[in-house]
Amino acid sequence: MMGKLKQLPLCAGILVSLLTVSGALDSLAANQTLKDGSTIVSADDGFELGFFSLNSSNDRYLGIWSKRISPRTYMWVSNAGNPINNTYGVLKLSNDGRLLLLSGGDTLIWASGFANSGIFNPVAQILDTGNLVVRDDQENIIWQSNPSYDVCVRSGICGPNGICNNNNSPLCGCLRGFEPTLLEAWRIADWSGGCQKKQSLDCVSDGFRKFSGINLPDTRSSWYNVNMTLDECRATCIRNCSCTAYATRNIQSGCLLWFGDLQDMREIDGGRDLYVKMTTADLAADLSNESKNKKVIIVIVSTSVSFLVVCLILALYAWRKKKRSFTSRKGKPAQTLEEDYTNESQKEPAELPSFSLAKITNSTNNFSINNKLGQDEVNSVLLDWPCRAHIIHGIARGLLYLHHDSRLRIIHRDLKAGNILLDRDMNPKISDFGLARRFRGQEDEANTNKVVGTLGYISPEYAANGHFSIKSDVFSFGVLLLEIVSGKKNRGFSHQDHKDNLLGHAWRLYKAGKSLELLAATLSDSCVDSEVLRTIHIGLLCVQDHVEDRPTMSSVVLMLGNDGPLPPPKQPAFFTEMTHAEHDTIPLMVSPPSIDCVTITLLDGR
Repeated sequence: MMGKLKQLPLCAGILVSLLTVSGALDSLAANQTLKDGSTIVSADDGFELGFFSLNSSNDRYLGIWSKRISPRTYMWVSNAGNPINNTYGVLKLSNDGRLLLLSGGDTLIWASGFANSGIFNPVAQILDTGNLVVRDDQENIIWQSNPSYDVCVRSGICGPNGICNNNNSPLCGCLRGFEPTLLEAWRIADWSGGCQKKQSLDCVSDGFRKFSGINLPDTRSSWYNVNMTLDECRATCIRNCSCTAYATRNIQSGCLLWFGDLQDMREIDGGRDLYVKMTTADLAADLSNESKNKKVIIVIVSTSVSFLVVCLILALYAWRKKKRSFTSRKGKPAQTLEEDYTNESQKEPAELPSFSLAKITNSTNNFSINNKLGQDEVNSVLLDWPCRAHIIHGIARGLLYLHHDSRLRIIHRDLKAGNILLDRDMNPKISDFGLARRFRGQEDEANTNKVVGTLGYISPEYAANGHFSIKSDVFSFGVLLLEIVSGKKNRGFSHQDHKDNLLGHAWRLYKAGKSLELLAATLSDSCVDSEVLRTIHIGLLCVQDHVEDRPTMSSVVLMLGNDGPLPPPKQPAFFTEMTHAEHDTIPLMVSPPSIDCVTITLLDGR
């Protein structure tokens, strides 16, 4: 018995070592942790993930840095705006695929994406590109730290004389007149061998081929002269048999000469001109190709002009024929819509059927509300509580993506029921981005003299002062949430006992402990009381009068997804419904929705 007890510390030590990541690994499995002081390193030993401090500060951050660049350069930082003030930080990968940065074991500092119960056996891994990714058991990437990482910045990725372009597939290529040195390796994306000239230089009759849009090669083995002109630079390179390329040192003057292989070239917009030494045979092929290209251009242009002339003639003929037909029909007695449709249908099948107003009126019982599709006798949309809760969660995740997870931060500014589209599975899609504003970096607010939006959904600071931020969308979301729960519109809401709007009515019921009375009558049989009460509570938090009292969408998503305690709400903004005269005092310019709207499909963590 004592022998077995002595083995317990050893087993516990082995278990702890399995659950704690050492510096030699490049990945993190579900429920494994990375503690402050430990790191994980990419397979090629180029990038490292761990905790660090800046200068002499005691604040701790979690980030990724390059091990090959000195001084240390950070590629990504998770908690730049929320540092940890101790060395007890822990990074943990949860079972639902989220990376959780914790302080002291239980205080959440940062989280990636949002919970997804459909994720199994997630793994977090730092790639050779410096990108931290989370994959599911099907190897699908469900989140990544830097999806737009520039792979071409890696030194020597395309080898000698190779050229890199992030927009190409494969990533690396050879300059015209060059070919892969190791063709078989090149085919399996091993570009380290680079490229070589198809024909060797003879240093007698060589010339130069111009390549434009180039980020110039590595200059550590180059020679330069600040006073030479471009012609002098060319003459110097042609006289030196070891010279392989030249370019201007600055945009218009100076000379750069390269000797030997060209390293770290890449194609970029607005790049420089690079002149690479080639054989006479290569340059002669250029002249032949130019001649062929001119002939092809002439043929294409002449064919296009002929086609346009024919199209114009046909269009003119059709227009004149239509004009004669219209003229010949003048003077005929007018027909009813039904008669005209009957006559046309006898000639040829109609693409779309038409009906007279009398038929439509008779078929709908004079447009009775009881015949309106999607509604029952009490004028309530036929969606049960689980479906409405699903819609609320989907809208929240969509706003979280726009505010935090998108490459450019987006404030919608016109979130309302009319701008939420539902697919056949009742998944919500946020649409109509005609009034949206984009922000770069850490920007998340702005001011405007022209307030646009929809009455009933706009926040008080936006309506009064033209100040909008991500918290303006949070306010609109809160209004929309209460509308979905109650089945009533905030704008124009009325109650027999008071003149409060929907927000004020919800607040009255909350103070009286009767929040369940806000729920639409048709939902009582399909709902869970605790879920409804929590949803209404969150809605009231979102419509607070002061910006600082409203939660962010990341907090809203967390509150909707767990049963933790919630802060008490204060009296909401726009407590009572304003009269028409009061509406006139607000400098609001309500703009119509944009015609060219965009629908964003909600995505999981990137």
